[in-house]
Amino acid sequence: MVDFILANQNTPFAVALGLMIAIALAEGVGTLMGLGLSSMIDSLLPEVDLPDVDVPDIDAPDFDADIAGGALPGDLEVIGAGADATGAGQGIFTQILGWLCFGKVPALIILVIFLTGFGLAGYILQSVVQSLSGWLLPGVVASAGAFAGALPFTRVTALGLSKIMPKDESDAVSRTTFVGKPALIVQGNAEKGLPAQARLKDINGQNHYLLVEPDVEGEVLAQGTGVIIVRQLGSRYTAIENTSAALSGASE
Repeated sequence: MVDFILANQNTPFAVALGLMIAIALAEGVGTLMGLGLSSMIDSLLPEVDLPDVDVPDIDAPDFDADIAGGALPGDLEVIGAGADATGAGQGIFTQILGWLCFGKVPALIILVIFLTGFGLAGYILQSVVQSLSGWLLPGVVASAGAFAGALPFTRVTALGLSKIMPKDESDAVSRTTFVGKPALIVQGNAEKGLPAQARLKDINGQNHYLLVEPDVEGEVLAQGTGVIIVRQLGSRYTAIENTSAALSGASE
């Protein structure tokens, strides 16, 4: 059995299952330490337009009037997230992500499901081939078959999870609603072109980790600084320093 598991032809499947275990352990440790590995990965992915996700109107909070060179409340915007983000403007990559239930289930969970399906499908395929012929398929050929089997497995499993997962524990909140919300720089110093990690709490009380850079040229947002998200630029955001006392504790 050990020889079969560690056979050269089965290396992709052993690596996939090993990586799955490593990710699960990393997420568990990260959760205990207050780091949102899953939310960080979700923040790097494009917004997936799902028909059953209700995106509320953005109510931008009042800002202090003395923001030098920064964005005012009327300037809050989402770059590349217009009314025609669906249909012809939606790329094939985004459609695949939507089919795999990205946006309904956290990306890290979908990745774990896919790695599990890929690894198990590969070993099952190789086991059947070996029992019938006495030899194993080349790793590339077996990987192609396992990949084809892992995709529907991921789709069905993630779809099932999306129906039973508590809403406040999924990352289905549209990231376009983060514009106008307070956040806190928790790792690194944010400079123009050099984003830092910020933590934002959504309306459900769930923490999200975003890549944030200053909206004002030449400004540096140091670690520990409270900020207001003012623009979405793809997978990143720009922010200004939060000078509103009413929102000072909203992101903590």
